[in-house]
Amino acid sequence: MAYTIRTFGDPVLKAQAAKVTDIDGKIARLVDDMFDTLYTSDSGIGLAAPQIGVQKQIFVWDMDDEPMVIFNPEIVESSGEWVYDEGCLSIPGLYVEMLRPNEVLMRGVDIDGNTIEIEASELAGRLFQHEIDHLNGVLMFDRMTPEQRKEALAEYRRLVDQAPAPATSPKRRLRLK
Repeated sequence: MAYTIRTFGDPVLKAQAAKVTDIDGKIARLVDDMFDTLYTSDSGIGLAAPQIGVQKQIFVWDMDDEPMVIFNPEIVESSGEWVYDEGCLSIPGLYVEMLRPNEVLMRGVDIDGNTIEIEASELAGRLFQHEIDHLNGVLMFDRMTPEQRKEALAEYRRLVDQAPAPATSPKRRLRLK
């Protein structure tokens, strides 16, 4: 079952997610639902549990038809720099040039409860950093310089104002800082 992706302004996106302590059938179903949600998004390659309103340290991704999940991830090493246009399913339509470390070593737990480490660079490395940010209540806006943030928020307001309102509910206005 696909969930609705929470968007900027939803307080769940700013909260720290709790560690997963038991990988059981309920968590496995949640992971399946997260993949359903990711695949019904128009452009996502990764999705963190807080983006669907679940405050658990889980994220899923699929690059090159290789679906993966990780629990309680952390970046344990990073190096280099890479600038790239970054987007987010919770800030739809906005892409901002952002600087992040290029190479990362991520450690976490797989679906079988085993500790794993994954080295990644460029897009995969950026994806891991971005999704871990979600688990810590950090959004792209929080990583921007003040000037970048001001411009990005103005662009996002414009995108929201131009978007058609859902047929089932009135259009909501976002309060932006």
